[in-house]
Amino acid sequence: MISNEPQEHASSTGLTSASTVTGGRPQVNDYNSFAEAYTAENETNLINAHYERPAMLALAGDVAGRRILDAGCGSGPLSAALRDRGAVVSGFDASAGMLELARRRLGDGADLRVADLGRPLPYADDTFDDVVASLVLHYLEDWGPALAELRRVLKPGGRLIASVDHPFAINLMHRQAGRETEYRYFDTSNWSEEWTMGGRTALMSFWHRPLHAMTEAFTGAGFRITTISEPEPDPAARELFPEVIAEKPRFLCFLFFVLHAD
Repeated sequence: MISNEPQEHASSTGLTSASTVTGGRPQVNDYNSFAEAYTAENETNLINAHYERPAMLALAGDVAGRRILDAGCGSGPLSAALRDRGAVVSGFDASAGMLELARRRLGDGADLRVADLGRPLPYADDTFDDVVASLVLHYLEDWGPALAELRRVLKPGGRLIASVDHPFAINLMHRQAGRETEYRYFDTSNWSEEWTMGGRTALMSFWHRPLHAMTEAFTGAGFRITTISEPEPDPAARELFPEVIAEKPRFLCFLFFVLHAD
């Protein structure tokens, strides 16, 4: 599922005031409770619409004719953009509410399925040329089963294009809030915060892991890392969000990877 970045990364980017962050055990990330409100925000905001999504599309490049799996597709904005560029797109998400919105966007004939990343996926081996995993891996404590499944459904030489919380940004957020002893950079640790959208509040749970743990998980699953990217915002953001971009033309927020299933 694509995460709600204006709240989640406020303190690391300085874009807005920080949200409440708490420790504790992971809890269910209930996107069904605010699917409509989340989707509306995601369509036009800076961090999703004019930073993360354009970066994913740029890394994907020419996708015409390629069969692509959108892992954690949410309401389908990335799937729609890839399809507009000529890709044949399938998608899955754990939230039935978000998939309902994706079906409205993509049409009844779209290949959309309810499935959990980290569990066996309902696709045959060697099915896809690419998998896109947009802001979804950081919901998982253990990346191993998820990466194994994504590699299984990729054709030999296929690509996994992934975006995740930037570990330096998350560590900076905790340090600025005085939580550096509780949330240390080199630990894999759970943290959570409250999102309020459309009058509803839900507790969202995330897993921080250091960069070396990410790269070891990727290579351990049989992927070859070909790109690690820290992009600039889309040029259109300078006109749409002039004050924010003037203050922070570059900021740490997400980290992007292109991986090959050799």
